[in-house]
Parts: sequence; structure tokens; C-alpha cells
Amino acid sequence: MTAELLSADLAGKPAALTALADRLARRDPYAALPSLLDDEPAGVLLLGTGGARYACEAAAERMRRAGIGAVAEYASTTASLPPGPDTLVVAVSLGSGLREMCTALDRYVERSAIIVLCDDPDSPVARYADVLVPLLSGRDRSGLACGGYMNALALLLLLGHQLGAPVVGATADLGQTLRRSANAISDLVERAPGWVPEAAKALDSPDGVHFIAPAERLCSARQAALAVRQGPVLAAHAAESAEWSHTGRHLAAISDYRAVLFTGSHYDDRVAEHLLQLRGAFVAVGGEVAGAEVNLRYLGDTDPDVRLLTEPVTGELLAAHWWAERGV
Repeated sequence: MTAELLSADLAGKPAALTALADRLARRDPYAALPSLLDDEPAGVLLLGTGGARYACEAAAERMRRAGIGAVAEYASTTASLPPGPDTLVVAVSLGSGLREMCTALDRYVERSAIIVLCDDPDSPVARYADVLVPLLSGRDRSGLACGGYMNALALLLLLGHQLGAPVVGATADLGQTLRRSANAISDLVERAPGWVPEAAKALDSPDGVHFIAPAERLCSARQAALAVRQGPVLAAHAAESAEWSHTGRHLAAISDYRAVLFTGSHYDDRVAEHLLQLRGAFVAVGGEVAGAEVNLRYLGDTDPDVRLLTEPVTGELLAAHWWAERGV
């Protein structure tokens, strides 16, 4: 695991998304699902650990907008939706948490339909699958599974659409969204030598970095923070934009508070106002916010689906930068 390998993984993200779009144009990974369900599921249980769980949370939120009883749980949970034909289980494995995942799936095997999203067909988790969906995320050289997170999120969005979740982005064509997101990631990666050092300087603090995002995209903040903790092993935290003013801002009064603000919340201006009053600093991603040290824009950043799939790479690129600075 090195910064160079992480940088290589991030540079490969656009190609992985494009390959996934090409595959989805030829084959529906969920084609077998109707034969496993007698009717629309009363509940959808999404399971994962680490980044996989963050992706599950975003997908569950989308499904609930359509009235689907979807919930994302820790794989280690001891009680959740009851097993049975009315419960659809979706397990997302990015390579970690196999013990927890298998223990959770033991409760549902042969009692509920199980979809497993996983790139390793020989994984113990794959043996539980009634429908096995490959992530097609490519080789994970750094061990951070950044590409796996991105492709898992895309495939969960597709599942949500097929179950009736509303279209939030600019188009109902997921393949087009994936290609636009690939272009956006390429844009950020190619321009990284210009914006990453500037953003990293603005975010430099002995007290770590905070990532703040709207509720529907909180997974982006969590995935970015996870990359910073896993790669350069620096303190990194995630918070929801509106909730931050009630819980997170208190730390800004006693620390050198630096944050990345994933824009798009009604409360962005309030976050900025409170943070600047407390002598903190922030970088705004995907929009213009008064007071930001850096306002980072990218292709397609007004589309909610493009944002969801693209913006975590900003935190991942910062993680690679800080990792390289450590010389590890």
C-alpha cells in the first residue's frame, strides 16, 4: 500500500466507470431478480462494512423516496428486518468484513432472496448469492477499494431504479450518468497538480480534516474521510451539513478547524458563517460558497448523480497527496 498505488487506482476510476456503463448496456445484472421474488419486497436490507456501508446508506435513502422500506445496516447488527420471502437482502463486499457479513447472511440464506455485489466469485460472501453481481471495478492496488466503492454505488443506484426509486439526476439513463461521471473524475484527476496542493495547504491542521456533506450525500464525506484515515493515517471526520451547526461546530471553537464542504445543502451558507466566525477555514467542492479558501468546480457538478459518484475522489486525491508527503 503506497501513495503511488492509490494515485494509480484513482487515475483508473474513469475507465472503470466507462467499462461498467458498457457492460450495463449489454446485460442487466439484476435480470434474474423477478424470478426470485413473488411480489415487490416489503423490505430491502442493505449490508456492508466500511465504504460498502456508506454506499448502502445512500441507496437506501433513494429507495425510501419511493416508499420502499429500505434500510442500510452494519453487517455486525444482531437484529434487523425479519428473514422471509418479503425481505430482499443486498450484501455489498469490498473485501473487508467477511466474518461479519457471513454471520449476518446466515440468518437469511434460503429464507430471503440475496443479492451479493462482489468482485471475487471465490469470496465466502459470494456463496450466499442468489444473484451475484460483479463490481467490475478493476484491480485494487492500494487496498483502499476506492473504485469498488464507486462501482458499488452505481450498481445500487441501478437496483433502486429497478425497484421504483425516483430519478434524481439529469437523466434516467444510468449509462449516460456513468459516462458523465467518468468525464468529471478525469477532469479532477487531470487538474489535480493545480488544485490539490492549494487545497491541501488550506486544509493543513494538526487537528485533522473534516468533510461535510448534505444528508443525501453524506456517504461522500464518509468515504473521503475513510480514505484519509486508511491511506496517510490522519485524523479525518465526516458530518452532515445541517447537523454540523448543532453538533460539529463546537469543535471549531477549540481547534484549528479545517473542512471540505461538499456543496448543495440549504445550509451551506450557515456552515460557512459559523466556521469563519470561529476562525476556521474550508474548501468548497462542487459550488461557490463565500469565504471558501478554494472553490473547486468540475464538469457536471450541478447534477446530483454526477456529484454522488464523483466528489469522493477529491478526498481520495487529497489522501494520496498527504500520503506522498509522509514518504510512505
